[in-house]
Amino acid sequence: MRQVGDGGGLEPLGPGDPREISGYPLEARIGEGGMGTVYLSRTRGNRPLALKVIRREHARDPQYRRRFALEAQAARKVAGYHLVPVLDFDTDAEQPWIASAYQPGLPLDALLDRYGPLPLPAALQVTGCLARALHAVHAAGYVHRDVKPSNALIGTDGPWLIDFGIARSADTTNLTVTGGIVGTPRYMSPEHALGREPGPASDVFALGLLAAVTATGRHPYGDGTGLGVAAQIAATDTSPPVLDDYPEPLRGILRATLAADPGRRPGADELAALCEESAGRPLTDFAGWLPAPVASAVAAAEETATVVVRR
Repeated sequence: MRQVGDGGGLEPLGPGDPREISGYPLEARIGEGGMGTVYLSRTRGNRPLALKVIRREHARDPQYRRRFALEAQAARKVAGYHLVPVLDFDTDAEQPWIASAYQPGLPLDALLDRYGPLPLPAALQVTGCLARALHAVHAAGYVHRDVKPSNALIGTDGPWLIDFGIARSADTTNLTVTGGIVGTPRYMSPEHALGREPGPASDVFALGLLAAVTATGRHPYGDGTGLGVAAQIAATDTSPPVLDDYPEPLRGILRATLAADPGRRPGADELAALCEESAGRPLTDFAGWLPAPVASAVAAAEETATVVVRR
């Protein structure tokens, strides 16, 4: 889910945006993605919400409706720190929607594009917190299947894993878009890129890729096109990525998470513990955890959101 605006800020509603959905007033645009648009709204008690509305063209497609319903079910069943709770939804509406608690912040990919890689301890903290979120996802019986920087929201109180748009239960069949596999090619696991069913270990592989990019700005499989990178990932068993240039302790984490065999990768909880040990500070210690320019940008985004919510 791409947040709108310069670096991920709120934007005013446009002429084509609705002003209300099922009794929820819409106040600004938070972001937009392939499935729909996310708006800032609020409850009757004035609690801010992020309300995701599926696009009209997708609302007419039974497969997209099913995907959206699965997203709502997955997000409603999964709870834990670093996960944004779902508060309400209607997947049978003319335009299905999901309302989640509003978590202000900036998407990780936007921060990396603007400020470059994070210091290694902060990158390990991001990875460890997202691993804890994934542990909760997996414990609930789900696989996220789209772990990537744009689905990590960075706030002053830590990172948050967002967008369950293609999550699925571990015991359901794979949902695909017409003619291909659902997911982001640059952040797929080998088994996912080969068309096999992704499992919890697939999320861990994707999180390893995210860790590398967050800490160094370099993707272990290069900067080629999405499909070109996916082809390299698919060949990991015979042509593993060269990790020698990555600093320790990140290198050891990458060797573990990017193993070709899913059975050799650490579980999400094990990865979280490893990141905490390597970062040299508790994962939940967010005092001064971000570089000053990044912290200022995040705080400014949160303040803007607070002003809009309090109007």
